[in-house]
Amino acid sequence: MRDRPAQERPAAVPETARRAGENRSRWDWVEETVWTERMLEALEQGVKGGRWYSLMDKITREANLRAGFQAVKARQGAPGVDHITIERFEEHLGENLEKLERQLREATYCPQANRRQWIDKPGSREQRPLGIPTVRDRVAQTALKQGIEPIFERDFAEHSYGFRPGRGCKDALRRVQQLLDRGLSWVVDADIRSYYDTIPPQRLLERVEEKVSDRGVLTLIHAFLEQEVMEGLKHWTPEEGTPQGAVISPLLSNIYLNPLDHRIAGAGFEMVRYADDFVILCATEAEAQAALRLVEQWMTENELRLHPDKTRIVEARQAGGFDFLGYHFERGYKWPRPKRLQKVKDRVRGKTKRTNGQRLDVIIADVNESLRGWFQYFQHSHKTALRQLDGWVRGRLRSILRKRSKRKGRARGKDHQRWPNAFFAKHRLFSLEQARAEACQSSCR
Repeated sequence: MRDRPAQERPAAVPETARRAGENRSRWDWVEETVWTERMLEALEQGVKGGRWYSLMDKITREANLRAGFQAVKARQGAPGVDHITIERFEEHLGENLEKLERQLREATYCPQANRRQWIDKPGSREQRPLGIPTVRDRVAQTALKQGIEPIFERDFAEHSYGFRPGRGCKDALRRVQQLLDRGLSWVVDADIRSYYDTIPPQRLLERVEEKVSDRGVLTLIHAFLEQEVMEGLKHWTPEEGTPQGAVISPLLSNIYLNPLDHRIAGAGFEMVRYADDFVILCATEAEAQAALRLVEQWMTENELRLHPDKTRIVEARQAGGFDFLGYHFERGYKWPRPKRLQKVKDRVRGKTKRTNGQRLDVIIADVNESLRGWFQYFQHSHKTALRQLDGWVRGRLRSILRKRSKRKGRARGKDHQRWPNAFFAKHRLFSLEQARAEACQSSCR
């Protein structure tokens, strides 16, 4: 197509006019009460010296605090050490937000202790510590996050997927599969030992200061890093780390690992990271060893440690494979990790006890709820894994029917003829294998 004469060409759209719409589109997730169009333009163009100075006045706006409360309310969660629930906090919302705003502006705000709770690690006897802040502190942390997150999000690496707007586990898994399909089958399967509990606070603050100079913001972050922990009647102040369960922790953890992301990318390696869980995919074993040495060097420089028993180099095309975000990858296939499979079985097992006296259709509806939610994440598993789980679920239901027909023990033998697969299909039992087939057909159209 020939170029039109100059006089016929449409006038060029000014760069600033074009950017205005693009900014709001790209940053449509930001809190508008903080991030105005003018601030977004400054974010895109870069501020003088690369550091933001005046943020606290925007973070402490009543509208931002109110938006912070709505986000906390949407996530729900248990009360902290003060026993104040979200509902009780909302009963006097205006008064509570006004008090919080005043404390933040006057620098008299002091976060309360995090309530320590231990949660089970799936498929393990170990437990993970969880810090539960009060509702007031969760609102303050959310308001802070809404104020500073875009500043750091602008420069986060492309291969970082954890706790970032518009990204998630499925995006990370899709990227891993793409790299495996390209033949990058030598994998550095890395595990940072007790990452959240061992982040050096001073080094973390220095990372934040690289982009934020507002003294009020830095003081507030420092206060959250020094929050006391309350477990039973014991109180103590952690010397390291950022508490798991705090609203601000995922952002701070990404800030600390961002230099690692860029060093790995700058060296030409393909990395996929979700929070502190990451893999590096390489074409050869020598490249994988070089990538691991680079990671080990960075960890030493930044006062972190790789877990010696859980960090390894594997060849994904051979037996053994590697685990990532709930999936096991091996020899060109992927399926749920045993821990994740056990977790859904435990849920279904609790709903299908042989003594369950509910009607069969009620039991099946309850089971379907668990299976559908699990399938949404694991639908890309190899069909054999889903077929086996389908059979196991039907076996649980046959055992209920067997007991009701005055037979002892688990379902076996002729029970498969008494209640064939078609029987459960007629009663609308969700089939993982069938749902996978339908999803594959839909994607191929």
